[in-house]
Amino acid sequence: MPSPITAVPGVPAALHRGVHDLPWMPLAEGITFQLLQVNLESGLWVLRSRFAPGLTVQRHRHTGEVYAFTLSGAWRYLEYPEINRAGSYLFEPAGSIHTLHALADGDEVADVWFAIRGANLNLDADGKVESVTDAAKILKIYRRECAAHGLPPPDVIGA
Repeated sequence: MPSPITAVPGVPAALHRGVHDLPWMPLAEGITFQLLQVNLESGLWVLRSRFAPGLTVQRHRHTGEVYAFTLSGAWRYLEYPEINRAGSYLFEPAGSIHTLHALADGDEVADVWFAIRGANLNLDADGKVESVTDAAKILKIYRRECAAHGLPPPDVIGA
């Protein structure tokens, strides 16, 4: 049996969060999330989101790139034919515009891990920016929701 790895002086330690270490909080009707990591300086936010079957998220544009990995359920962008199912990986270049839709495949939620750089610009019907979500705002929302549910400040990596 291999010996456990010990910390090496001067070398940064890996940081771990188990599946139950961070609470699931509501983000919007039909969406819950865990905020795993933020880096306010670089604008990175990493989260796991669950979308209720049949839910459509507001059309939006990203100012930076997005990396997504689907854990369960199914979803797609209304603007594209591809369907993301468990095991699917999706890359979104900066500037991409789309409307996320969780498919109503039975009762299974779409559970997706996202790493996002920059801001998420929510667009109105005319394509004008209606609201902005970035690393600082999502951290504020997560902390607020945890407090509202009587939970201690969450141990988000980088926060």
